[in-house]
Amino acid sequence: MTGTLVLAGTPIGDIADAPPRLTAELAGADVIAAEDTRRLRRLTQALDVQPSGRVVSYFEGNETARTPELVEALVGGARVLLVTDAGMPSVSDPGYRLVAAAVEKDIKVTAVPGPSAVLTALALSGLPVDRFCFEGFLPRKAGERLSRLRENEHERRTLVYFEAPHRLDDTLAAMAEVFGAERRAAVCRELTKTYEEVKRGPLGELAAWAAEGVRGEITVVVEGAPEIIESLDAEELVRRVRVREEAGERRKEAIAAVAADAGLPKREVFDAVVASKNATRPNP
Repeated sequence: MTGTLVLAGTPIGDIADAPPRLTAELAGADVIAAEDTRRLRRLTQALDVQPSGRVVSYFEGNETARTPELVEALVGGARVLLVTDAGMPSVSDPGYRLVAAAVEKDIKVTAVPGPSAVLTALALSGLPVDRFCFEGFLPRKAGERLSRLRENEHERRTLVYFEAPHRLDDTLAAMAEVFGAERRAAVCRELTKTYEEVKRGPLGELAAWAAEGVRGEITVVVEGAPEIIESLDAEELVRRVRVREEAGERRKEAIAAVAADAGLPKREVFDAVVASKNATRPNP
């Protein structure tokens, strides 16, 4: 019989949040794949548990190379426990490759549910929680970051991002630029830890606050785009497309964005642009 892959959630701050099953899995697993073996050692000491199985590292740098080794152990009947530094494996942490490889081999995959920075921040944000999407970490380069944010500009669901503290001010400023300075958001810092803080307010205010420097693990929650159906004449539609083009957007993207803002089919905005262009052509 093949073994079982267990994805285990670990505390994101307070060790008391460790799920009871985590201790049993740590003690009984044949193999423990840990993102950081030193942090795993601190975790087992805090939980007063002695692993009986083999401990191996499994992080971004060796994930591709080590996955076949772990799959081989699973095929041989081992119970493999995957733990990352904090929260659930696979959620902006190693795990996806191993899960996909195990599924391909028809190996059982289960989970020990545990703390999640995404859901904790979402619940504490005070923003709508009925529909949301998780975007993980934004690109580090400013241009790529703006491009990604523009992809989210019209997203109606609440948005959740992870961010490094030294990039938070730039990220919030970019969000204010793309989403609007008045869009509501929450910056959740050091969740479940001693200095936990949730700063809520418009993006413009949060960007100014973050410019002074922020420390700790950061999760940012941003309100989704409002449903605004504007009544715009053809001249205004054309003007808005032109503004976006002058800012560097391609015409196709500009038309799509203006159409979304106005709640109109893209074809209607396209027709207005074409009609305007024809009207400005000199008569033969």
